[in-house]
Amino acid sequence: MTMNRSPASLGGSPAAKVPGETKTRVDSTPSRKRSRSDRASESPIKDQQPAKRRSPRRWNGDREENCIGKHNGSLANGKQLGSPKSPRKRLFGPSNQKPMWNPRDPAQMQAAKQALHLATPPANVVCREVEQKKVIDFCKACIQQSKAGSLYVCGCPGTGKTLSIGKVQEHLLVWSKEEEIQSPDILTINCTSLTSTTEIFGKMLVKFRPSSKITKNFSPLQHLQKIFSQKGQSSGRMMLIVADEMDYLITKDSSVLHDLFMLTTLPFSRCILIGIANAIDLADRFLPKLESLNCKPVVITFRAYSKDQILKILQQRLMVLGCDIFQSAALEFCARKVAAASGDIRRALDICRSAIEVLEAELKDPTEEKETEIVSFDHMDIAISKSCKSPLVNIIRSLPQHQQVIMCSLVRLFRQHKNSTTLGELKRSYLDICKSTQIRPIGMTEFADMCRALADQGLLELGNSRKDRSKKIKLKVDVSDITFAFKGIRFFQNCLE
Repeated sequence: MTMNRSPASLGGSPAAKVPGETKTRVDSTPSRKRSRSDRASESPIKDQQPAKRRSPRRWNGDREENCIGKHNGSLANGKQLGSPKSPRKRLFGPSNQKPMWNPRDPAQMQAAKQALHLATPPANVVCREVEQKKVIDFCKACIQQSKAGSLYVCGCPGTGKTLSIGKVQEHLLVWSKEEEIQSPDILTINCTSLTSTTEIFGKMLVKFRPSSKITKNFSPLQHLQKIFSQKGQSSGRMMLIVADEMDYLITKDSSVLHDLFMLTTLPFSRCILIGIANAIDLADRFLPKLESLNCKPVVITFRAYSKDQILKILQQRLMVLGCDIFQSAALEFCARKVAAASGDIRRALDICRSAIEVLEAELKDPTEEKETEIVSFDHMDIAISKSCKSPLVNIIRSLPQHQQVIMCSLVRLFRQHKNSTTLGELKRSYLDICKSTQIRPIGMTEFADMCRALADQGLLELGNSRKDRSKKIKLKVDVSDITFAFKGIRFFQNCLE
């Protein structure tokens, strides 16, 4: 009687009644009173799901072989590996594979250098969001209220001032279109390109009132003052004036600088003036006078970049390449060194480009051992050593163009074994360079002011004399520092010849 009992009555597994299971399989079990280990050894689960008994280490090791290519993400027996959203599974997907970096490919090498070039503007200026928002909010308020105003943007060289203001201009044009507000007329002037400081007023008048006829009786400044002082003379459209390298406008009496800011205080003025300069103390020197004239500007300071900010900017630049060409330690080393020295992002970009060239030269040299094909810590160390020979190099490279030409003129004079020269003799050497390079020279007054600015930075020593032309000049830096600063720049190499 005991042998005729059904499996269900004995509490057997429901697997004994699975449809399609043959009688031979049921009868092959001689007794239901076997141990659990015996039953587990003959369980059909062993044949159906072998993956559940595999070691996790072994499974991770040959996972790609089982899941990718042959079975398209599934096991051979049709069991799904896991959720399609599994991050580990997506890691091996083709969409996450980075393109291979080949430093021997000239096109890839050129693309890497181009991404780090100063002339290649980034899509957005990172690490300057706070400063940009201040400028944008100021300009929006002026446009919405049809009110004139002035800003002074200052900071050390290479801190993103000019680039940030350029992005502000783009943002204002898009914003005015979206808000259906009349967009402002924009005039951007690099003050180093002016032949005289007063030329800035002529450029403003031509831009905003091209139909105005300038008579000999009135200067461009007087025309602008008349337009902004009488009702109905100025159009309702706002004018955004960006004066880059504003410290070039500094003269003995600073009248041009004062007159420029004064235009924003006239009763019918529509000017939004943004002045950009490297001199942080310019505001301290001229703010008291501007405040007394009721034309004190809002000051926004761009601080030097920190190590983390420089690293973030470099990573953003390299992101467009889609592949790793620098070791992480190499980029961090560059960012740390530049932040400690000056915080100038332009210098960091130059060093990274130089590091790529070090790698390029190493790959071309058959005697060098090729340990790596990406820019390593050692490559970056060599590049930094080349660029950090003297702190004066960075000062000279950050000077306005005409002041750099003056430095070249001094080099040409002192190559003749002279210990000193006069301002008049230096001016003649400067004019010779301007003629050979076809750039417009500046007048004697502006030339003397520039020499004083160079003396204030400790690059030269300017003597005392009643006449400017008779003042003695001595160079306070080594000629080698000047020539090294202009190394690789064709324009200044021609000036030094």
